[in-house]
Amino acid sequence: MYPIPFNRSVFMGQEQRYMAEAVAYGQISGDGPFTKKCHAFLESHLGVSKALLTTSCTHALEMAALLLDIKPGDEVIVPSFTFVSTANAFVLRGAKPVFIDIRRDTLNLDESQLERRITPRTRAIVVVHYAGVGCEMDTILPIAARHGVAVVEDNAHGLFGRYHGKHLGTFGCLATQSFHETKNVTCGEGGALLINEPCFIERAEIIREKGTNRSRFFQGQIDKYSWVDIGSSYLPSDLLAAFLFGQLETWERIQSARRRIWDTYRAGLEYWAQHHNVRLATVHPHCEQSYHMFYMIFPSPAQRQAMIDALKAKGILSVFHYLPLHLSDMGRRFGGKAGDCPVTETTSDRIVRLPFYNTLSEQDQSAVIAAITGLK
Repeated sequence: MYPIPFNRSVFMGQEQRYMAEAVAYGQISGDGPFTKKCHAFLESHLGVSKALLTTSCTHALEMAALLLDIKPGDEVIVPSFTFVSTANAFVLRGAKPVFIDIRRDTLNLDESQLERRITPRTRAIVVVHYAGVGCEMDTILPIAARHGVAVVEDNAHGLFGRYHGKHLGTFGCLATQSFHETKNVTCGEGGALLINEPCFIERAEIIREKGTNRSRFFQGQIDKYSWVDIGSSYLPSDLLAAFLFGQLETWERIQSARRRIWDTYRAGLEYWAQHHNVRLATVHPHCEQSYHMFYMIFPSPAQRQAMIDALKAKGILSVFHYLPLHLSDMGRRFGGKAGDCPVTETTSDRIVRLPFYNTLSEQDQSAVIAAITGLK
C-alpha cells in the first residue's frame, strides 16, 4: 500500500447507517427503498425523465445498446481513447465500432471528424465526457440529427459537470453514469442509466428486470408478470444503493473538496509545467467540469515513465490511462491500425494521472506537488 495512493474509498456521510437500515428493513435485493431514493435524487438533481440504477456503467451501456436495437452489421462511432466498455457494450450486440480520434485540448471526441465517419449503417454515436469536461454537444447533436443517428453519453466521469449550464448526461437520448470506487460518488461498483426520451422508459424497465414486466406488476398495473422481451439482471443490491445514497446526499461537500484539490494541483504545477513543456487539462469557459481527475501530458513516453517512477520512489502512486482501443487485439479485428487516431496514440503514451480522491489531505497533496516540481 502506497503512503499516498492513487485512490482511496472513504465514508462521506451516513453510508453505514443506511446500510444497516436496509438490512433491518428486510429487503436488500434490487429496487428496494434506497434504490428508489437514488432514482429520485438523480432525476430531480439532473432533470432527467428517468434514472435506473445498474450494477455498473458497463451494464448501463449494454442496456443502451439493447434499447437502440443494435444489430449485427450496425456501426457505432466511439472515441478510441476510452474504456473498453464504451465499445464492448455495442460489440456484444454485433455492431462494428468505428473509432474516432480525440481533440488535442480536451481529449474528447473530435467533432470536426464526426460527419465523415457516418455511413448508412451508423446507428449511434457514443460521446465520452473525458475527465468530466463536456464534449462539444452543440456541434455533435445537429450532425447526429441530420443523419438520424442516436447519441449516447458515456458520462462515467461527468456527474454534476455541465456544458453551457446544462448537466452532462442530459443531452443524448440515453446516458450512463459510473459509481465505481474511483468516481466522485461511489458505492464500489455500480452505475445508472439516464433516460432523456420517455419513449425508452417502459422497455428499459423490462430489460433491466430480465426481460419481464415485473415493474408494472409492482406498480399495480397488471396482476402477474411474465417474460415479454430480452433482458438481463441489471439491478444492484439495495445495500449498494444505501451506500450510494449516503454519498449522493453529500454531493456538494464532495464536489467542493474535489474542486479544492483540482485547483491546488493547477496552482502548484502550472509554472513548473509551462517550463517543462508539460500540458495540463484544458477546461473551456462554457464547460463546468466535474473535478473527476487531474492529469498531465508529458513531451515523451520516456519522460512520462520517469515521472511515474520518481513518484513511486517517494511512495506516491500515479498512473497512466486508456490504451488506444483501435490498436488493441479486438480493435485490430475491426480494422484498426496505427495512424488511424494519431492524437489518441500519442496522448496515451504520454499522459499521467495524479492521486485524486475526496479526502486527499493538503499535506499529502503538497508532498505530491513538491515531488513533481523538485524534479529537473
